[in-house]
Amino acid sequence: MSEEIEIRPETTNEPDADAAPGKKKPSPIGRLLFLILTAACFAYLYYRLNGAAAREDMSLIAYMSQVFSTVDWIPWLGLMIAYSLFYFTIDTLVITKALNWFIADIKYKDIMPIRASSYIISIFNEQIGKGAMAYYLNRRDNIPGWEVGSVMLFVMFCEIYYLLVWAMVGFAVGGDSLPEVFGLIPYIGGAATVILVLWIAYFQGAILPNNKFRERRILHAFRLAKPWHYGAFFLLRSPALLAAIVVYTTALNLFGVEASLLTLLPFLPVIFFAAAVPTPMRAAAITFWVILFPENEGQMAAFGFVQHNFFILFNAAIGLVFWRKAQRDLFGK
Repeated sequence: MSEEIEIRPETTNEPDADAAPGKKKPSPIGRLLFLILTAACFAYLYYRLNGAAAREDMSLIAYMSQVFSTVDWIPWLGLMIAYSLFYFTIDTLVITKALNWFIADIKYKDIMPIRASSYIISIFNEQIGKGAMAYYLNRRDNIPGWEVGSVMLFVMFCEIYYLLVWAMVGFAVGGDSLPEVFGLIPYIGGAATVILVLWIAYFQGAILPNNKFRERRILHAFRLAKPWHYGAFFLLRSPALLAAIVVYTTALNLFGVEASLLTLLPFLPVIFFAAAVPTPMRAAAITFWVILFPENEGQMAAFGFVQHNFFILFNAAIGLVFWRKAQRDLFGK
């Protein structure tokens, strides 16, 4: 695959206008929208859970305590630990391959410490965690930050499409039993397919060949990417989602909610989109679980809360295992 990689001139650590813009203060509008979304999620959860408790003639605290007491925790814990470790291996593989495609031949074992350590930062924001990887590779291997940033953009772009493809597969398998709003998935998928074709054609120079936007350094990976790179990403990432469908289906049953693999196939990609929204305690994802399983409000709120937050926190624990190795790589200590 070396023929796919451009030969770089000697790199420097000098800032680049495209890659290192000045820090900007967060938009007040964006912050306000975030607060409104968070408040709406918690208000909806309280409304649904309090209503469920009232129907059982119980207080909300007593109702949720009862829900948590019925969970088979030991099998659930073993299941989630195994899944988190498997996800880490697949996630590191995907990042390693993307870096190999577009930058340099970096070994899997050399990416593991920083990928794991970045999970600690990802507790607060996944994208900042990816930025930490760019800083690490710049310091350790003298790889310009904009090149790593470009690969991270490629990864994030492909993750959206990979989830969308699996949502479309889920709709094709079980569309008749899904909520009405899921009928939008084929239309969204069709529009996204057109956008992807135009996207690839643009970066290959087949569309608007004289346009210079594609020449920006931060878009380096997209200029090098061929159609097979997008397909390869999907194949490399998909085992993590397929494993998640099995794990989440099993975990739901441990929480007392009947679910099948076919039920979760269209739901899980949508919920993972919601989990990417940086709301406190993954409130957006928890809200989606309650919406999609309205007859089990208590179980779904408890499930969403522990499932997503355990995953994030255990990944951070994996990061702590590799933290000292990452520190030594960066600072030689």
